[in-house]
Amino acid sequence: MAEPFLKNRTRFTSSLKNELVPSFNRLAERTRIPKTKLLDEAIEDLLKKYIFNREIIKNE
Repeated sequence: MAEPFLKNRTRFTSSLKNELVPSFNRLAERTRIPKTKLLDEAIEDLLKKYIFNREIIKNE
């Protein structure tokens, strides 16, 4: 089966703590927000938190 073409997204692999998974699944289910959108929001918040250190978040 061929991989679907992602025009505006990049596929990556990661993992979560086991104890976070049920809550994350419930959040996506109850809010009806896709997990990818929830992860986008979480990463954006994380980047804002660390933006003070330009060495971490600089363009290469």
